[in-house]
Amino acid sequence: MKVLMISTDRKVFEEDSDVRRRFVLYGSLVDELHIIVFAKSSLEFKKVKLSDNVWVYPTQSHFKSQYVTNALRIGEEVGKDVTNNDILVTTQDPFETGIVGAKLAQRLKVRFEVQLHTDFLSPYFKKGNFKNQFRVSLGKKVLSEADCIRVVSNRIKESIEKELLNIEVTPTVLPIFIDIEKMKNTPISTDLHKKYPQFNHITLMVSRLEKEKDIKRALNVFKDIVQNYPKAGLVIVGEGSERNTLESAVKRLNLDKNVIFEGWHKDVTSYYKTADLFLNTSLYEGYGRTLVEALATRTPVLSTDVGVATEIGADIFTTDEELLDKISKYISGEKNTLNFQLSTFNSFYPYRNEEDYLGALRNMWEECGDK
Repeated sequence: MKVLMISTDRKVFEEDSDVRRRFVLYGSLVDELHIIVFAKSSLEFKKVKLSDNVWVYPTQSHFKSQYVTNALRIGEEVGKDVTNNDILVTTQDPFETGIVGAKLAQRLKVRFEVQLHTDFLSPYFKKGNFKNQFRVSLGKKVLSEADCIRVVSNRIKESIEKELLNIEVTPTVLPIFIDIEKMKNTPISTDLHKKYPQFNHITLMVSRLEKEKDIKRALNVFKDIVQNYPKAGLVIVGEGSERNTLESAVKRLNLDKNVIFEGWHKDVTSYYKTADLFLNTSLYEGYGRTLVEALATRTPVLSTDVGVATEIGADIFTTDEELLDKISKYISGEKNTLNFQLSTFNSFYPYRNEEDYLGALRNMWEECGDK
Protein backbone atom coordinates (compact mmCIF):
# COMPACT_ATOMS: atom_id res chain seq x y z
CA MET A 1 0.00 0.00 0.00
CA LYS A 2 1.06 3.57 -0.72
CA VAL A 3 -0.25 6.40 1.44
CA LEU A 4 -0.61 9.99 0.30
CA MET A 5 -0.99 12.29 3.32
CA ILE A 6 -2.05 15.95 3.35
CA SER A 7 -0.68 17.80 6.38
CA THR A 8 -0.11 21.24 7.90
CA ASP A 9 2.70 20.14 10.23
CA ARG A 10 5.76 22.09 9.07
CA LYS A 11 7.89 20.74 11.90
CA VAL A 12 8.58 17.78 9.60
CA PHE A 13 11.15 20.01 7.89
CA GLU A 14 13.14 20.26 11.16
CA GLU A 15 15.80 17.56 11.12
CA ASP A 16 15.56 16.43 14.73
CA SER A 17 11.84 17.00 15.30
CA ASP A 18 9.50 14.44 16.82
CA VAL A 19 7.18 15.02 13.85
CA ARG A 20 9.85 13.94 11.36
CA ARG A 21 10.62 10.87 13.42
CA ARG A 22 6.92 9.99 13.64
CA PHE A 23 6.43 10.27 9.88
CA VAL A 24 9.40 7.98 9.26
CA LEU A 25 7.78 5.43 11.56
CA TYR A 26 4.51 5.76 9.65
CA GLY A 27 6.49 5.04 6.51
CA SER A 28 7.62 1.73 7.97
CA LEU A 29 3.99 0.56 7.87
CA VAL A 30 3.52 0.98 4.12
CA ASP A 31 5.36 0.59 0.82
CA GLU A 32 5.54 4.33 0.24
CA LEU A 33 4.49 7.42 2.21
CA HIS A 34 4.15 10.74 0.40
CA ILE A 35 3.40 13.79 2.60
CA ILE A 36 2.22 17.09 1.12
CA VAL A 37 2.57 19.97 3.58
CA PHE A 38 0.89 23.37 3.36
CA ALA A 39 3.75 25.90 3.41
CA LYS A 40 4.44 29.35 2.01
CA SER A 41 7.32 29.81 -0.45
CA SER A 42 8.88 32.42 1.85
CA LEU A 43 9.79 29.61 4.26
CA GLU A 44 12.05 28.17 1.54
CA PHE A 45 11.23 24.55 2.32
CA LYS A 46 12.34 22.04 -0.31
CA LYS A 47 11.20 18.54 -1.19
CA VAL A 48 12.97 16.13 1.14
CA LYS A 49 13.37 12.37 1.34
CA LEU A 50 13.18 11.30 4.98
CA SER A 51 13.94 7.60 4.43
CA ASP A 52 14.00 5.04 1.63
CA ASN A 53 10.22 5.26 1.22
CA VAL A 54 9.11 8.57 2.78
CA TRP A 55 9.00 11.86 0.85
CA VAL A 56 7.79 15.31 1.94
CA TYR A 57 6.60 17.98 -0.50
CA PRO A 58 6.01 21.59 0.60
CA THR A 59 3.33 23.37 -1.44
CA GLN A 60 5.64 26.41 -1.75
CA SER A 61 2.59 28.65 -2.06
CA HIS A 62 2.97 32.42 -2.44
CA PHE A 63 -0.27 32.93 -0.51
CA LYS A 64 -2.27 30.79 1.93
CA SER A 65 -5.17 30.92 -0.51
CA GLN A 66 -3.07 28.80 -2.88
CA TYR A 67 -2.52 25.91 -0.46
CA VAL A 68 -5.42 23.84 -1.80
CA THR A 69 -4.66 24.23 -5.51
CA ASN A 70 -0.92 23.73 -5.04
CA ALA A 71 -1.44 20.61 -2.90
CA LEU A 72 -3.84 19.18 -5.50
CA ARG A 73 -1.29 19.72 -8.25
CA ILE A 74 1.46 17.96 -6.30
CA GLY A 75 -0.86 15.14 -5.30
CA GLU A 76 -1.87 14.45 -8.88
CA GLU A 77 1.78 14.41 -9.96
CA VAL A 78 2.70 11.97 -7.20
CA GLY A 79 -0.31 9.75 -7.84
CA LYS A 80 -0.15 9.49 -11.62
CA ASP A 81 2.65 6.91 -11.68
CA VAL A 82 1.15 4.64 -9.04
CA THR A 83 -1.50 1.95 -9.54
CA ASN A 84 -4.71 3.55 -8.30
CA ASN A 85 -5.84 0.65 -6.16
CA ASP A 86 -2.60 0.87 -4.20
CA ILE A 87 -3.14 4.39 -2.88
CA LEU A 88 -4.89 5.58 0.27
CA VAL A 89 -5.32 9.33 0.64
CA THR A 90 -5.41 10.51 4.27
CA THR A 91 -5.76 14.02 5.68
CA GLN A 92 -4.92 15.37 9.12
CA ASP A 93 -8.17 17.32 9.45
CA PRO A 94 -11.56 17.59 7.71
CA PHE A 95 -11.04 21.23 6.78
CA GLU A 96 -8.59 22.67 4.23
CA THR A 97 -6.47 19.51 4.02
CA GLY A 98 -9.73 17.55 3.93
CA ILE A 99 -10.90 19.42 0.83
CA VAL A 100 -7.60 18.53 -0.87
CA GLY A 101 -7.93 14.89 0.18
CA ALA A 102 -11.54 14.58 -1.00
CA LYS A 103 -10.84 16.11 -4.42
CA LEU A 104 -7.59 14.18 -4.85
CA ALA A 105 -9.20 10.85 -3.98
CA GLN A 106 -11.99 11.58 -6.44
CA ARG A 107 -9.59 12.44 -9.24
CA LEU A 108 -7.32 9.45 -8.60
CA LYS A 109 -10.33 7.18 -7.92
CA VAL A 110 -8.87 5.87 -4.65
CA ARG A 111 -9.93 5.46 -1.02
CA PHE A 112 -10.10 8.50 1.26
CA GLU A 113 -9.54 8.65 5.03
CA VAL A 114 -10.14 11.68 7.25
CA GLN A 115 -8.40 12.03 10.61
CA LEU A 116 -10.26 14.02 13.25
CA HIS A 117 -8.36 15.29 16.29
CA THR A 118 -10.90 17.75 17.63
CA ASP A 119 -14.65 17.85 18.21
CA PHE A 120 -15.47 20.48 15.59
CA LEU A 121 -19.21 19.92 16.16
CA SER A 122 -18.94 21.19 19.73
CA PRO A 123 -20.54 24.64 20.23
CA TYR A 124 -17.28 25.83 21.82
CA PHE A 125 -15.36 25.14 18.59
CA LYS A 126 -17.17 27.82 16.60
CA LYS A 127 -18.05 30.18 19.44
CA GLY A 128 -16.98 33.71 18.52
CA ASN A 129 -14.77 32.49 15.68
CA PHE A 130 -15.93 33.16 12.11
CA LYS A 131 -13.18 30.99 10.61
CA ASN A 132 -14.24 28.02 12.72
CA GLN A 133 -17.89 28.60 11.83
CA PHE A 134 -16.89 28.20 8.18
CA ARG A 135 -14.85 25.13 9.03
CA VAL A 136 -17.87 23.42 10.59
CA SER A 137 -19.66 23.51 7.24
CA LEU A 138 -16.48 22.46 5.47
CA GLY A 139 -15.91 19.57 7.85
CA LYS A 140 -19.44 18.23 7.43
CA LYS A 141 -19.02 18.19 3.64
CA VAL A 142 -15.63 16.46 3.78
CA LEU A 143 -16.81 13.78 6.21
CA SER A 144 -19.75 12.99 3.93
CA GLU A 145 -17.24 12.10 1.19
CA ALA A 146 -14.87 10.02 3.33
CA ASP A 147 -14.53 6.26 3.01
CA CYS A 148 -13.02 6.00 6.50
CA ILE A 149 -12.97 8.31 9.51
CA ARG A 150 -10.37 8.08 12.29
CA VAL A 151 -11.14 9.94 15.53
CA VAL A 152 -9.03 10.23 18.67
CA SER A 153 -11.79 9.78 21.26
CA ASN A 154 -15.21 8.25 21.85
CA ARG A 155 -16.54 11.76 22.55
CA ILE A 156 -15.76 12.81 18.98
CA LYS A 157 -17.17 9.55 17.58
CA GLU A 158 -20.43 10.04 19.48
CA SER A 159 -20.58 13.68 18.40
CA ILE A 160 -20.35 12.69 14.73
CA GLU A 161 -22.91 9.93 15.06
CA LYS A 162 -25.34 12.24 16.88
CA GLU A 163 -24.98 15.35 14.73
CA LEU A 164 -24.30 13.90 11.27
CA LEU A 165 -27.02 11.35 10.75
CA ASN A 166 -26.29 11.15 7.01
CA ILE A 167 -22.78 9.83 7.60
CA GLU A 168 -22.75 6.14 6.68
CA VAL A 169 -19.17 5.50 7.82
CA THR A 170 -18.64 4.34 11.41
CA PRO A 171 -15.70 6.28 12.89
CA THR A 172 -12.76 4.26 14.21
CA VAL A 173 -11.25 5.40 17.51
CA LEU A 174 -7.46 5.57 17.67
CA PRO A 175 -6.12 7.95 20.35
CA ILE A 176 -3.14 10.24 19.81
CA PHE A 177 0.08 8.36 20.45
CA ILE A 178 1.70 8.86 23.83
CA ASP A 179 4.95 7.02 24.49
CA ILE A 180 4.01 5.81 27.95
CA GLU A 181 7.05 3.60 28.40
CA LYS A 182 9.37 6.46 27.49
CA MET A 183 7.65 8.76 29.98
CA LYS A 184 7.86 6.12 32.70
CA ASN A 185 11.57 5.57 32.08
CA THR A 186 12.53 9.23 31.72
CA PRO A 187 14.68 10.20 34.73
CA ILE A 188 13.50 13.12 36.86
CA SER A 189 15.48 16.22 35.94
CA THR A 190 13.35 18.71 37.88
CA ASP A 191 11.77 17.69 41.18
CA LEU A 192 9.09 20.26 41.96
CA HIS A 193 9.20 19.54 45.69
CA LYS A 194 12.96 20.09 45.79
CA LYS A 195 12.67 23.20 43.63
CA TYR A 196 9.87 24.60 45.79
CA PRO A 197 10.43 23.16 49.30
CA GLN A 198 8.03 25.74 50.76
CA PHE A 199 5.12 23.67 49.41
CA ASN A 200 3.97 20.43 51.02
CA HIS A 201 1.42 19.82 48.25
CA ILE A 202 1.81 20.88 44.61
CA THR A 203 -0.99 21.19 42.09
CA LEU A 204 0.28 21.38 38.52
CA MET A 205 -1.28 22.97 35.45
CA VAL A 206 0.28 22.62 31.98
CA SER A 207 -1.54 24.83 29.53
CA ARG A 208 -1.48 27.63 27.02
CA LEU A 209 -2.32 30.80 28.92
CA GLU A 210 -5.41 31.72 26.93
CA LYS A 211 -8.98 32.66 27.91
CA GLU A 212 -10.50 29.31 26.94
CA LYS A 213 -8.23 27.59 29.48
CA ASP A 214 -10.02 29.51 32.27
CA ILE A 215 -6.99 29.55 34.57
CA LYS A 216 -8.49 32.49 36.47
CA ARG A 217 -10.97 30.00 37.87
CA ALA A 218 -8.14 28.02 39.42
CA LEU A 219 -6.65 31.18 40.93
CA ASN A 220 -9.95 32.28 42.45
CA VAL A 221 -10.43 28.87 44.06
CA PHE A 222 -6.83 28.71 45.22
CA LYS A 223 -7.36 31.92 47.19
CA ASP A 224 -9.71 29.93 49.42
CA ILE A 225 -7.47 26.84 49.41
CA VAL A 226 -4.54 28.65 51.00
CA GLN A 227 -6.70 29.90 53.85
CA ASN A 228 -6.77 26.35 55.18
CA TYR A 229 -3.60 25.04 53.54
CA PRO A 230 -1.04 27.87 53.50
CA LYS A 231 1.71 25.53 52.21
CA ALA A 232 -0.26 24.45 49.14
CA GLY A 233 1.35 25.46 45.86
CA LEU A 234 0.06 25.91 42.32
CA VAL A 235 2.67 25.60 39.55
CA ILE A 236 1.59 26.76 36.09
CA VAL A 237 3.64 25.70 33.06
CA GLY A 238 2.96 27.46 29.76
CA GLU A 239 2.86 30.77 27.93
CA GLY A 240 0.17 32.79 26.21
CA SER A 241 -1.55 36.13 25.76
CA GLU A 242 -3.16 35.95 29.22
CA ARG A 243 0.06 35.72 31.22
CA ASN A 244 0.21 39.37 32.30
CA THR A 245 -3.48 39.34 33.21
CA LEU A 246 -3.05 36.17 35.26
CA GLU A 247 0.03 37.49 37.04
CA SER A 248 -1.91 40.63 37.96
CA ALA A 249 -4.71 38.45 39.32
CA VAL A 250 -2.21 36.55 41.48
CA LYS A 251 -1.04 39.82 43.04
CA ARG A 252 -4.59 41.04 43.54
CA LEU A 253 -5.54 37.79 45.28
CA ASN A 254 -2.37 37.88 47.45
CA LEU A 255 -1.22 34.54 46.03
CA ASP A 256 2.37 35.59 45.26
CA LYS A 257 3.75 33.04 47.72
CA ASN A 258 1.59 30.17 46.50
CA VAL A 259 1.43 30.46 42.69
CA ILE A 260 4.43 29.97 40.42
CA PHE A 261 4.52 30.73 36.69
CA GLU A 262 7.16 28.47 35.16
CA GLY A 263 6.84 29.61 31.57
CA TRP A 264 7.03 27.20 28.66
CA HIS A 265 9.08 24.00 28.83
CA LYS A 266 9.60 21.51 26.01
CA ASP A 267 9.76 18.48 28.30
CA VAL A 268 7.41 18.50 31.27
CA THR A 269 7.62 14.80 32.16
CA SER A 270 9.50 15.56 35.38
CA TYR A 271 6.84 18.11 36.32
CA TYR A 272 4.08 15.54 35.92
CA LYS A 273 6.03 12.96 37.91
CA THR A 274 6.77 15.16 40.89
CA ALA A 275 3.43 16.97 41.21
CA ASP A 276 0.79 15.72 43.63
CA LEU A 277 -2.21 16.62 41.48
CA PHE A 278 -2.79 17.70 37.89
CA LEU A 279 -5.51 20.31 37.34
CA ASN A 280 -7.29 21.30 34.13
CA THR A 281 -9.92 24.05 34.09
CA SER A 282 -10.41 24.37 30.30
CA LEU A 283 -13.75 25.38 28.85
CA TYR A 284 -12.96 23.29 25.79
CA GLU A 285 -10.38 20.69 24.71
CA GLY A 286 -10.32 18.94 21.38
CA TYR A 287 -8.45 16.03 22.95
CA GLY A 288 -6.57 16.90 26.14
CA ARG A 289 -3.08 15.52 25.64
CA THR A 290 -1.80 16.88 28.95
CA LEU A 291 -4.48 14.91 30.82
CA VAL A 292 -3.29 11.70 29.19
CA GLU A 293 0.36 12.51 29.85
CA ALA A 294 -0.30 13.27 33.52
CA LEU A 295 -2.06 9.96 34.08
CA ALA A 296 0.63 8.14 32.11
CA THR A 297 3.06 9.29 34.81
CA ARG A 298 0.67 8.17 37.57
CA THR A 299 -0.44 11.62 38.70
CA PRO A 300 -4.18 11.97 39.53
CA VAL A 301 -6.11 14.31 37.27
CA LEU A 302 -8.85 16.75 38.30
CA SER A 303 -10.60 18.31 35.32
CA THR A 304 -13.61 19.90 33.74
CA ASP A 305 -15.56 17.52 31.50
CA VAL A 306 -13.69 18.28 28.28
CA GLY A 307 -11.85 16.27 25.66
CA VAL A 308 -11.00 12.76 26.86
CA ALA A 309 -11.26 13.64 30.56
CA THR A 310 -14.20 11.34 31.28
CA GLU A 311 -12.87 8.55 29.03
CA ILE A 312 -9.54 8.34 30.85
CA GLY A 313 -11.20 8.37 34.27
CA ALA A 314 -10.27 11.88 35.37
CA ASP A 315 -11.97 13.23 38.50
CA ILE A 316 -14.54 15.69 37.10
CA PHE A 317 -15.76 18.92 38.71
CA THR A 318 -18.45 21.32 37.51
CA THR A 319 -18.74 24.12 40.08
CA ASP A 320 -16.19 26.23 41.94
CA GLU A 321 -17.49 24.80 45.21
CA GLU A 322 -16.87 21.28 43.97
CA LEU A 323 -13.39 22.23 42.76
CA LEU A 324 -12.55 23.74 46.14
CA ASP A 325 -13.84 20.68 47.98
CA LYS A 326 -11.97 18.21 45.80
CA ILE A 327 -8.61 20.00 45.87
CA SER A 328 -8.93 20.30 49.65
CA LYS A 329 -9.56 16.57 49.98
CA TYR A 330 -6.57 15.72 47.76
CA ILE A 331 -4.36 17.94 49.93
CA SER A 332 -5.67 16.49 53.21
CA GLY A 333 -5.39 12.92 51.94
CA GLU A 334 -9.11 12.23 52.25
CA LYS A 335 -9.38 11.70 48.51
CA ASN A 336 -7.29 9.32 46.39
CA THR A 337 -8.68 8.36 43.00
CA LEU A 338 -5.43 7.28 41.35
CA ASN A 339 -6.12 3.53 41.22
CA PHE A 340 -9.54 4.07 39.66
CA GLN A 341 -8.13 6.58 37.17
CA LEU A 342 -5.29 4.26 36.15
CA SER A 343 -7.68 1.36 35.63
CA THR A 344 -9.94 3.46 33.40
CA PHE A 345 -6.97 4.97 31.60
CA ASN A 346 -5.54 1.54 30.76
CA SER A 347 -8.84 0.58 29.13
CA PHE A 348 -8.90 3.79 27.09
CA TYR A 349 -5.25 3.58 26.07
CA PRO A 350 -4.18 -0.08 25.74
CA TYR A 351 -1.03 0.65 23.70
CA ARG A 352 1.85 0.01 26.05
CA ASN A 353 4.56 0.83 23.53
CA GLU A 354 5.19 2.28 20.09
CA GLU A 355 5.05 -1.12 18.39
CA ASP A 356 1.50 -1.79 19.69
CA TYR A 357 0.29 1.60 18.52
CA LEU A 358 1.86 1.36 15.07
CA GLY A 359 0.30 -2.07 14.66
CA ALA A 360 -3.14 -0.59 15.33
CA LEU A 361 -2.48 2.21 12.82
CA ARG A 362 -1.34 -0.28 10.18
CA ASN A 363 -4.48 -2.37 10.65
CA MET A 364 -6.66 0.72 10.35
CA TRP A 365 -5.02 1.80 7.08
CA GLU A 366 -5.16 -1.70 5.64
CA GLU A 367 -8.83 -2.09 6.49
CA CYS A 368 -9.62 1.29 4.96
CA GLY A 369 -7.70 0.47 1.80
CA ASP A 370 -9.36 -2.93 1.41
CA LYS A 371 -12.97 -1.76 1.75
